[in-house]
Amino acid sequence: MSAATMVRALNAALRDSLREDARVHILGEDVGTLGGVFRVTDGLAAEFGAQRCLDTPLAEAGILGTAVGMAMYGLRPVVELQFDAFAYPAFEQLASHVAKMRNRTAGKTTLPITIRIPYGGGVGGVEHHSDSSEAYYAHTPGLHVVTPATVADGYGLLRSAIASDDPVVFLEPKRLYWSTDERSTDDFSAAEVPPIGRAVVRRTGTSATLLTYGPSLPVCLQAAAAARSEGWDLAVVDLRSLVPFDDETVCEAVRATGRAVVVHEAAGFGGVGAEIAARVSERCFHHLAAPVLRVTGFDIPYPPPMLEHHYLPSVDRILDAVARLQWEQ
Repeated sequence: MSAATMVRALNAALRDSLREDARVHILGEDVGTLGGVFRVTDGLAAEFGAQRCLDTPLAEAGILGTAVGMAMYGLRPVVELQFDAFAYPAFEQLASHVAKMRNRTAGKTTLPITIRIPYGGGVGGVEHHSDSSEAYYAHTPGLHVVTPATVADGYGLLRSAIASDDPVVFLEPKRLYWSTDERSTDDFSAAEVPPIGRAVVRRTGTSATLLTYGPSLPVCLQAAAAARSEGWDLAVVDLRSLVPFDDETVCEAVRATGRAVVVHEAAGFGGVGAEIAARVSERCFHHLAAPVLRVTGFDIPYPPPMLEHHYLPSVDRILDAVARLQWEQ
């Protein structure tokens, strides 16, 4: 079989979940006959029927509100919100009900909802098609927030999200949809992937640690490879799970090098990177040889496609930040 892409891995995770658990239902705009804008749900309606892979009206608040009711009655809905910025109309449902229901009922009512959101830039998308909105969700207590950066994580993290009794915002990096793994989807197993709440060191190093997630992971790996010509040996940590956050793995990696740079596509001010930098500074203060720096998108609305390469973190911008880590000391 041909090498698996992230799209195929996500599709396999949905198919396996539907087969193994009759409570799993998929709903969203164009997820049925079309198979999703990015073909993540391709073939699922034909195999499992329109009742379990349901095309909905273009009404995001209604889609998620329906999923709340389904979950309260014992189902495990998987919602697709077609693009990152299309999810904002559903945010009231997410913050007021999805995130709070378990606490509101003293644990008696769980909402095992998986909210799939394609997010991020790098695909030439216009406004409302390239946002990185993870900070909104990470700042909302009661939600788990995860984002895969590898094909295997696409399968394993999605299986874990659907099986979780907590609501999970599952952020899918659009520009990694066609990344590949040498294996076929038949070889993937949820058991081989670390669970939600665990980060993974993708590259060890001794000079500084790059902390990243989702679409920025390949860029950080490229930067780490390029850094060797400058005499730097960079570690790269893939966070995978923004909530719960893996302080143990992150801090161990930072303490080993004494320097850290956080990299993400979203705007810098109030972004997830600010929280990460604060946590690292609090927990690793006496191990740091320099302040924790950030390489992020700029504090502007997402730019037009021809300008997005200026906005997105690049190898050069990452290496510029590494060069500012007070090496003279």
